[in-house]
Parts: sequence; C-alpha cells; structure tokens
Amino acid sequence: MMAMQGKWNLSPLLFMAAALVSAGLVAIASASISLSEVRFGDEWHHASRHMMYLGAGTVLGAVAYLVPVSAWRNSSPWLLLLALALLVLVLVPGVGRIVNGSQRWIPLAGITFQPSEFAKFTLVLWLSGYMVRHGEELRTVLRGLLKPIAVLVVFAFLLLAEPDFGATVIVMGTALGMLFMGGARLLYVLGLVLIALGGLAAMILMAPYRMKRLMAYQDPWSDPFGSGFQLIQSLIAYGRGDLFGVGLGNSVQKLFYLPEAHTDFVFSIWAEETGLVGAVAVILLFAAFVGRIMYLGYRFVTDKREFEAYCCFGFALIFAGQAFVNMGVSSGLLPTKGLTLPFISYGGSSLLMSCVTVGVLLRLERSLSAQPARAQARRRSQ
Repeated sequence: MMAMQGKWNLSPLLFMAAALVSAGLVAIASASISLSEVRFGDEWHHASRHMMYLGAGTVLGAVAYLVPVSAWRNSSPWLLLLALALLVLVLVPGVGRIVNGSQRWIPLAGITFQPSEFAKFTLVLWLSGYMVRHGEELRTVLRGLLKPIAVLVVFAFLLLAEPDFGATVIVMGTALGMLFMGGARLLYVLGLVLIALGGLAAMILMAPYRMKRLMAYQDPWSDPFGSGFQLIQSLIAYGRGDLFGVGLGNSVQKLFYLPEAHTDFVFSIWAEETGLVGAVAVILLFAAFVGRIMYLGYRFVTDKREFEAYCCFGFALIFAGQAFVNMGVSSGLLPTKGLTLPFISYGGSSLLMSCVTVGVLLRLERSLSAQPARAQARRRSQ
C-alpha cells in the first residue's frame, strides 16, 4: 500500500487510518475490560475479538486495494443489488438477529454482519457510476435526479424497517451531498432535503422511544434515571476527563455506569481517560483523514476523472458524517442515536467495511500518482 512518486513513500491516508485504528484498539481494550471480565470471564474478550476483526479487515482491505478501479465501477450495479438483497434478508424472521429491539445483524460462522455497513459502501460506488453515466441528465432535468432518489427511498424504507435510524440519516445525507456535488440543481436538492427532514420528523413523532430520546437530549436531567441516564453518564465522563484525563485504564464511567461504553459511547471513555487533549487529538486526526480524502477527490476533478472524484467525496461524507454524529451524541450536541465511530468503536461490520473503504481509497490514490509516471514514460518513448 505504497504510492510511487519518484520513490516509494508511505501514504498519508494509510498512516492516518493506522493511527485511528491504534487509538480505537487502545480505547476498546480499556473501555471493555470490566464488561468482558464480568460477562465472559476474560477481561480481554472484546479486545481480542476486535483484533480478530482488525486482522480480517486488513486482509479485506488489501484485497480491495488489488482490485482495479474499473472493476469497482463495472461491478457497482451488482454490488448494489447484493446490498439490497442483504437488507431484505436481515428482515426475514429467523435469519436476522434481534438485539435491543432492532433486527440489524445476520449471523455468519460465529460472527454477525450488519448489512447497512455494506449498503453505505455500495451506494457510494453505484451513485458515482450513475452520476458519470447520466451527468448531463442529472444536471438538466428532474428525471435524472428522481432515478437515484427512487433507489434511496427503497434503501431508506428497508433501513427504517430494522429499524436503523442513524444509518438512514447517513445514507440520505451522503447521497444528497453527492448529488449536489454532481451538479444537481440546488433548488431540487433543497426540496429533497426538506422532504427528507419532514419524513425524519414524522418517524420521530410516530415512535415514542425516539420522542423520549429527543426530550432527553433537550433536558436529560428531567429524567436522570430513565431516558436521560445515558447522556448524563456520558457528560460526567467528559467532565472527569478535564484537560489531560484520568489516565488510560482509570475510567470510572466504564464500570457499568455508562451503557454501551465500548461501542456507541467509546469516545466518552476516551475523553475521560485522555482528557480534552486526547479528545481533540482524535477529532483533528479525523479532520485530517477526511481532508486528505477530499483533497484526493479534488485532484481527480482537476484530472477530469469523475467516477474516482465522486467516490472520494462520497466516502469522505460517510466518514465525516458518522464521526460527527457519534461525537455529537456522546457530548450532548445531538439526540442519542446508536451509530459507531469509524475505526474507534467496537463493531466488526463497521471495522471491516472501513478497512475495505480505505483499501479502495488507497487504490484510487495509487492510480492518481501513477498517471504522471505513465505520461512521463510516454514522453520519453517519443
């Protein structure tokens, strides 16, 4: 996974991904140690499984890196159909596993796979190809915009049936952002955004537990031992962290005060143990990681390679959106919603697909850096 630029250089994107993965491994090992000991009799149970997922993700990422860009583009419609089939399959009684009232996981050989993570990945690839094939139609007539919206509606319906409200928000936000970058008329995109917001508001009003989360977000102290408990415990973790934190392994909130301490709220434990300095460091690392992907997208735009550019922008929106929502939820900036923090939270499906995405991005980066070398070789031969 190296980039040729006159000599072999380590890719900044790979370095930043490795740094995020390393921080995640430390955070999970610390946040899950008490839970693992009580539930499984092995304090390193979750950390060991996370390392197993990381090993598998590294292999899958390497395989994704070896796949030519043209193959991703040509296979994107089939991958989209596979994602659609998996989203339907997970809803079949007896196939999808139900956890905390949500049917989002498919058991596979001792592990569980979350189709929504695969759906995000494939949707970016398919939408990138669609915008290249139908770019003129997308920019000039409403019909060109309605076609991908119809696909999004189907995906959103299946995700909400699980239900997975967080994944629906990320998928819709990413898709609308990509369509806008692809040249869709601003008026049409704004209209779709308003319709989407109206639909999400209706979903909240129709589900009592979502209304409780919204009320708890506005004033968690109104129900400190009920709907506001998780947010209050998360805020206590932030407060205990102060400037430099209480030290790795010394968190109190992970001792069964904060639910989901190693998954959705792992950033709270990280902030408690490393303080403001550690929390800001991870935020800046995510910002640099997303910024690098956007920079690659800009380079592809200047080279008039639209598919590659759209892929970069789409994956950047997914990483940025998930990081913002997860951190925003744990800090009380956004209503409570279960959504993993890429590379950091415990969760096999998220880690596997994040590694695959990085592999694809590294392949795109390699293709970008290889073009000047090929052009130079052609000039020499002439």
